[in-house]
Amino acid sequence: MHPTPTKVEPRDGWRIWLEYDDGACGEVNLSRFAAMPIFAGWRDRNYFERVHIDEYGAIAWSTDVDLCADALYLELTGRPLEDVMPGLAAELPSSV
Repeated sequence: MHPTPTKVEPRDGWRIWLEYDDGACGEVNLSRFAAMPIFAGWRDRNYFERVHIDEYGAIAWSTDVDLCADALYLELTGRPLEDVMPGLAAELPSSV
């Protein structure tokens, strides 16, 4: 079973605070995405503050804009995929 997000809050500077059910928590900097057209809505602070955990566990702002909670967990914790999801890591080609 992999960790799932339990809480997300917007922060200044395109950052979000995340908490997961295994106790991992902290701030993630999303500024590297801010210039991408799909995230143009973030320029409106009210839109950015709508961040939530959607019904599938993604970190979302709308039905069209979301980020993978698993990828954010890996970034937040610095843990390798093999440690967090060993079954999935074993299925991926070695070139990934």
